[in-house]
Amino acid sequence: MKKLVLIDGHSILNRAFYGVPELTNSKGFHTNAIYGFLNIMFKILEEEKPDYLAVAFDVHAPTFRHEIYKEYKGTRKPMPEELREQVPVMKEVLKAMKVVILEQPGLEADDILGTLAKRAERDGLSVALVSGDRDLLQIATDNIKIRIPKTKRGGTEIEDYYAEDVKALYGVTPEGFIELKALMGDTADNIPGVPKVGEKTAKELMMTYGSIEGIYSHIDEIAKKSIRESLAANRELCDLSKTLATIKTDCDLSVNYSDAVCEDFFNKDAYAVFKELEFKNFLSKFSAEDADVNTAKLPETVVLAEEKDILSLLEGLEKNKTELGLIIAMEAKRPFGAALSYAENGGYKNIFFKASREVLNRLKELTGKVKVSTFDIKNQYEYLCKRNIDKSFQDYFDVLIGAYLLNPIKNDYDIEAVAAEHMGLMLKGRNEVFGKNSPERLLSEDEKKVADYYGAASYVCLLSRSVLENKLRETDSLELMYDIEMPLSFVLYDMEREGVLVKPAELKAYGDALTGRINELEASIHRQAGEEFNINSPKQLGEILFEKMGIPGGKKTKTGYSTAADVLEKLSEEYPFVKDILEYRGLTKLKSTYADGLMNFVAEDKRIHTTFKQTITATGRLSSTDPNLQNIPMRTELGRRIRKVFVPKEGCVFVDADYSQIELRVLAHMSGDERLIDAYRQDKDIHRITASQVFHVPFDEVTPLQRRNAKAVNFGIVYGISSFGLSQDLSISRKEAQEYIAKYFETYPGIKEFLDKLVSNAREKGYSTTMYNRRRPVPELKNSNFMQRQFGERIAMNSPIQGTAADIIKIAMINVYRALKDNNLKSKLILQVHDELLIEAYEEEADKVKEILLDCMMNAASLKVSLEVDMHTGADWYEAK
Repeated sequence: MKKLVLIDGHSILNRAFYGVPELTNSKGFHTNAIYGFLNIMFKILEEEKPDYLAVAFDVHAPTFRHEIYKEYKGTRKPMPEELREQVPVMKEVLKAMKVVILEQPGLEADDILGTLAKRAERDGLSVALVSGDRDLLQIATDNIKIRIPKTKRGGTEIEDYYAEDVKALYGVTPEGFIELKALMGDTADNIPGVPKVGEKTAKELMMTYGSIEGIYSHIDEIAKKSIRESLAANRELCDLSKTLATIKTDCDLSVNYSDAVCEDFFNKDAYAVFKELEFKNFLSKFSAEDADVNTAKLPETVVLAEEKDILSLLEGLEKNKTELGLIIAMEAKRPFGAALSYAENGGYKNIFFKASREVLNRLKELTGKVKVSTFDIKNQYEYLCKRNIDKSFQDYFDVLIGAYLLNPIKNDYDIEAVAAEHMGLMLKGRNEVFGKNSPERLLSEDEKKVADYYGAASYVCLLSRSVLENKLRETDSLELMYDIEMPLSFVLYDMEREGVLVKPAELKAYGDALTGRINELEASIHRQAGEEFNINSPKQLGEILFEKMGIPGGKKTKTGYSTAADVLEKLSEEYPFVKDILEYRGLTKLKSTYADGLMNFVAEDKRIHTTFKQTITATGRLSSTDPNLQNIPMRTELGRRIRKVFVPKEGCVFVDADYSQIELRVLAHMSGDERLIDAYRQDKDIHRITASQVFHVPFDEVTPLQRRNAKAVNFGIVYGISSFGLSQDLSISRKEAQEYIAKYFETYPGIKEFLDKLVSNAREKGYSTTMYNRRRPVPELKNSNFMQRQFGERIAMNSPIQGTAADIIKIAMINVYRALKDNNLKSKLILQVHDELLIEAYEEEADKVKEILLDCMMNAASLKVSLEVDMHTGADWYEAK
C-alpha cells in the first residue's frame, strides 16, 4: 500500500517556534521555527518512508469561516514577528527540497488536508496527517492516522491516533469529535463552544445522548440546572461552533496528492539553503556530490610528500615574503600536518604536507618573516615564530577573532561559517568531512580528503583576511583587533602554557575537611527532620520542608514543591534547618566541582593549565574552561579556602592585584555625572557617600543598612536592575525598591540620562558599543515579546560598561606582559579572574612586579576618575587575595 504524508505547515511551525529555544544565524535571522519544523519532518519521513509528501499552508485571503469569526469575536492572537518572518523562508526551504506546498485562496490548510486525506484513502493509500491541532482528529479512520508532535525533555515525541484511538481517548467517534469540540469550544481555534460546558461535561453529554441533536432532544432530562439553562440559551452558538469545528473534505482543489511524489529532498539547492541558515546538524544528510555546491572556486590542494620539496617551498615563500593562509593540523594538541595557501601567478595555490620536526622548525622560521592568517591562533602559537607584542604583531591575523568581533552573539564560530558569511563560499565542515573519524588516522586511508579539508581552510584564512579587515575598519573595530585582541591572544597562550601550581596533598586535605562537615550536616539535617531522606532529592526535601515540618512559603509545581535556592534563601533567616540545607548544598558542590574536580586537571608538572576562551562572551569578558578557574568561590570562608591549594613555585610568591569597583568607575566616566565623579574624587567610601546623598543624612550618620541598600543600588544600576530585582535582593517591597532607584537617579541625574541614551542608541542602531568600539548587537530590543525587550534594555545598558571594563583589564594584561619582558624579569602573569590579575613573582623581583602591576593597571585607561587597585602578596592564592 502506498503512503501519503500531509503536514499542517502553520501548525507545525507554530509548535516548533514555541518548542525550540531562540535560535538565530550569523545574520541575526531567527531560525528556531524552521529548525524545529525540519526536525519533526525528518523524524516523520524516517518513520513513514512515504511515497508522497505535501505541506499545506493557510493563505491570508478570506475563507468561509472569516465572516463567521467576526460574528462573535474573531480574536485570533497575532503571530509574533519572529515567527512571521520565518514563514516565507520555510516555504523557500521546502521548495529547495522539492516538497510540494499546498495553498489555495478561499481554503484553510485544514480543509486542503482533509480533502486530500479522504481522496487518497478512497484511492487505496494509507495516510499520515501531521498537525499540532486536535481538530484533525475528526479525519481519523482505520487508514488515516493523525500524528501530533510534542516536545518533551528537549526531544520530539509523536502521539498517533487512528479512529479507535480517538474513541478510546474521548469516548466518541471521529465524527462525534466535531460535536464534542462544538460543545466544549477551543479558544486556540476561535471556537466559542457552549458556556459552562467543559471537556468533562461535554464527554458525559455525548456518551449519554450520542449527538448534539440527541442532547437537545433530551435537554429537559439534564439534571444540572446551570448546564441545562446554558445549553437552552446558546443553541445558536453551539451550531455556529459546529460549523467552525467541521473540516471540509470535499473541496475543489487545484492540485492532487499524486503531484507530490517524494524525490531528491537532499539536493544542491537544499544544501545551499541549509548552509545559509547554518543548520550544521542536517548537512550530514547530503551526499558528497550535493555538498560540493559552489566549491568550484576553491583551488585544488596539492600534497607534498617529500621533505626536500617542502623545505624548498618554504624557502621560496620566505624569499618572496609571500603572505600565507596557514592551518596547523593537530590531534590532541599534537601537529600531524600543515596546510598553506598563497597567491602565485595571478591565482592561488593550496599545499598540504605532513609535519616532521624539521619541517615544523622551518615553518616557524618562515612565520617570523611573512604575514600569516590562520584560525584559532592561540592553539597554534607553539608552532609559530614567537614575537614581541608590539605593532609588528599585526603580521598575524586570527580569522576566528575577527569573525567574533564582527558578531559576538553567535553560538559558535568555525571556518566554514566564516567562508559562507564573509566570502560566499560553501565548504564542508569538519563533522561533515570526518564525522567521528580522526583526521590523523584518516590521513593514511584517504589522504586527499584530509588534504582538501585543511587546504580549503588555509585558503579561507588567506582570502578572508582582507574582507574581515575591511568590515572591522567599517565598524571602527580594527584597532580593537590589532591593539587588544591579537596581542592578548599571545598573552593568554603564554598564561595557559605556564599554568598554576597546586598541592595535591592540600587539595585532598581540603576535600577531607569538606567531607567531614558534609557528614556532620547530613546527620544534623536527618535528626532535625526526624527521619532519613535523600537531601539531594528536591521532591523528598520539599515534602519534608512543607508537609512534614509545615514550614510556610512552599510553592508547589507539577513535580512537587520548589526547593530552588531563592526559595530556600528567603526561609533560611528564620529557619536554621533551611540554613543547614543551603550549607550542605554549597559544600557538596564545592567537593564535586573543586576538591574532586580539580584533581582531574592536575598535569604531570603538578600545575593546572586552564584554557582561556576569548570568543565566547558577547561583552568581551574572558572565560575559563577545563577547569573554570574564574568561578572559584569567594562568598564563604570554606569556599575561599580552595585558594590555599594554589601556590607559587619554590623561590616565588604570589602578587595579586584587583581593580576596585571598575565598572562603577567606568559608569562615572562614561556618564559624565559630576556628582558621581566628585564622589569618587573625595576618595571616601562610595557606598556611604551614595547612601548619604540618596537618604539625605550626614555622611557620618549613615547606618549599615542604608549603606548596604546604597551598595545594592550602585552595583544594580550597572546591570540595569529593575525594581523587582532590587526588591528581591534587599527583601523589601517593590514600591520601596522603586523609590530607592528613583532617589538614586535624582541624586545622579546624569546616569539616568546616560542609560536612557544607551538604550535609545542601541534601539536605533541595533547594537551597543564600548569606549574601545567593541560592538554588541542587541536584537532583543526589537523582539515582539515584552520580557525579551526588557532584557534587551538591560543588555544595552550593561554591555558598554561591562565591555569597557573587560577591554581595560585586557589592556592592563598586555601592558603587564610587555613590562615584565622589557624589564627582563622571570616572573609570569599566570591567571586572570575578571578584574583580578595573579603573578607568580620571584622573591627578588616581587617589589618590581608590584610596581609594574600598579602602574600598568592604573594607567590602562585615562578616565575622569582614577582606576584604583587592591594589591596583596602571599605564599598561596588565599593569602595573596
